[in-house]
Amino acid sequence: CAVSVLEPLLMTHALTGFLELMDHGIVSWENLSSVFIKKVASFVNANAVDASIQQVSLAILESMVQSSSSLFPQIMQEVSLERLITLLQVTNLQIQTKAMALLVALLQTAGDSDRQTLLAFLSKKNLRMYIYKNIIHSSMPMGDEMAHYLYVLQSVSLNLLESRMRTPMDIYSQEQRETLQGLRQAAFETESEGSLNNERRRSLCAKEFRKLGFSVSNPGQDLIRIPPGLLALDTMSYFSTRYPDAFSRFVLENSSREDKHECPFARSSIQLTLILCEILRIGEPPSETGSNYHPVFFSQDRLLEELFCICIQLVNKTWKEMRATQEDFDKVMQVVREQITRTLSTKPTSLELFKNKVNALNYGEILKLRQTERLHQEETLAPPVLELKERLKPELQELIRQQRLNRLCHGTLFRKISSRRRQDKLWYCRLSPNHKVLHYGDVEEENETPSIETLQDKIPVADIKALLTGKDCPHMKENKGKQTKMLDLAFSITYDVEEYSLNFIASSRTDFCLWTDGLNVLLGREMNSESMRSELEILLSMEIKLRLLDLENVPIPDTAPPIPKPPSNFNFCYDFSQAEQ
Repeated sequence: CAVSVLEPLLMTHALTGFLELMDHGIVSWENLSSVFIKKVASFVNANAVDASIQQVSLAILESMVQSSSSLFPQIMQEVSLERLITLLQVTNLQIQTKAMALLVALLQTAGDSDRQTLLAFLSKKNLRMYIYKNIIHSSMPMGDEMAHYLYVLQSVSLNLLESRMRTPMDIYSQEQRETLQGLRQAAFETESEGSLNNERRRSLCAKEFRKLGFSVSNPGQDLIRIPPGLLALDTMSYFSTRYPDAFSRFVLENSSREDKHECPFARSSIQLTLILCEILRIGEPPSETGSNYHPVFFSQDRLLEELFCICIQLVNKTWKEMRATQEDFDKVMQVVREQITRTLSTKPTSLELFKNKVNALNYGEILKLRQTERLHQEETLAPPVLELKERLKPELQELIRQQRLNRLCHGTLFRKISSRRRQDKLWYCRLSPNHKVLHYGDVEEENETPSIETLQDKIPVADIKALLTGKDCPHMKENKGKQTKMLDLAFSITYDVEEYSLNFIASSRTDFCLWTDGLNVLLGREMNSESMRSELEILLSMEIKLRLLDLENVPIPDTAPPIPKPPSNFNFCYDFSQAEQ
C-alpha cells in the first residue's frame, strides 16, 4: 500500500526533474525517442492518472512542441484534440491551464494551412463553448497564464481574416461583382430592372450605388483599398443577409435625408471594418506577454461580423446625435472608435451586453468622459487640488462681489415697460458710491450716461425688502403672460413694507445676472446666477494653474505623506561642556 502511494509522487518528481534538466538546454529535445513521447502522452490520455502527473506531462509535451517543430506530427498523433478539449472541462485549474497551453502551442507551431484545419476542427467540436462555460464563467478565479492563452487563441483565430483584409477587390471577379450587385438589390429591390436597356440599367445601377454610399459609380474602386480590402465586402454582405430589416432601414432612412446630412453606408462600412480590424489587432502576431482577451469573442462564432452589425447601426445613431454632415465623417468615426474601445475595455461577456453598453455610451456621454479625463490629466480633480480650490473660493467670491457692486455704481440704462409695441422711454439706475442708495430717473437719449446728481428718485438700500425675478415680478403678473419673452430678463425690488416696487427689464442676460447678483450682495445674500458660477470657475482654474506652475511634471499624491512618529526622546541639545573638557 505504501508503495502504491509513493509511485505517483515519485513519477511526478521524476518527470519534473526531467523537465527542469531539459529546460537548461543540455540535451536537445529532438534526441527524445518515440517510445518516451508515447509514454508521456499516455499519461495525458489516461483517465485514472494522478493529476500532478498529468499536469507535468502536459507541460513536457508543450515544451516539446515549442522546442522542436519536427516533434509536432508525432505529438498530434499521440494526443488528440478531443482529449485536450475534455481536459479543459475538468475542475482542476492547473490541468485546464496546461491543456490550454499545449493546445495554443500546437496552433502556433502549425503551418498556415494546418492551423486553419485545426481551428476549423476545434470550432466543429465547440471549443469556444467549453471555454466560455468552463473557464470564463468558472467560479474559480482566472490566472494570468490562462488569460494569456485565451488572448493568443483569440489572436490566432482572428488572424485567419488577415488574408481577406489584405486582398483588394478584383473588379474582373464574377463572384465579387455578384456580391456587390446582391448588396445593391437587397437595398433597393429594383423589380423592373430587367425591362430596361443596357444603358438605362447601367445608369440606374450607378445612381443606386451612389445612394448606397459608394464614392464613385464603380464601387469596386472603393474596395481596392487595403486594409480592409475584401473584408469590408464580407461585413457588408453579412449585414445585408443576416439582418435585412436593419440594413434596409439604414439605407432608406439616409436616402430620405438631405444630401449633406445622409450617412453613407458603404463609406462608413469600409472605415468601420478598418477600425474593428485595428481594435481587434487582426494581422498582428500575438504578443509574448499579452493577456488582453475579449470574453465576448468566446460567446460568438463570427465576432467581427456580429460586432460590425451592431456598430454600423451605432454609426447611424451617432451621426444623428452629432447632426453630422459629409464634412464631419472623420469626426463621427473617431467618436465611434472611442465608443467601441471604451465598451470593449469593460469586458462585456455577451454581444447583447456589448450592444446595450455601446448604445448607452452616446455622444453626450463621450463628451463628458473626455472632459473628466482632461481634468484628471491636468490634475484638477486630485484631492489636494480640490482642497486648494475650496480654500481659494471665498477670496474669489469676494472679488466677484466687488465687481458686481462696481457695476451697479456705474449704472445701467433700462427701457420702460409699456403696453405699446414701441418702448422708446428710457430710464437709468445706479448705486451710490457708498452703496447706501439707489438713484434712478428718466433719460432722453440712449447713449446718455447721467450723473448721480441728475437722478432725482432715490431708494435707500436699507428699505429694500426683497428681490423678485421672472413670473414673481409685479410687472409680469400685470401683463398676464403677454411678456413671456421677457420673463428671463425681468426682476423687481420691493420696498416700504413691500407696498412699492421698482421694476426692471434687462437688455441682456448678462445685465440681468450682474444686477441680480449685485442686489443680492446688497441684501446680504448669496449670488446664484449662472454668470457668477462661470466666472468663479474661470478664476479658480486660472488661479490653480498659477499656483501649480512650480509643480509642473511633478505628480501630486492623492493623500498627504504620513507624519513620522515622534522620537523616543527629545534630548537634541549638544552638550558643549563635554567638548570643552
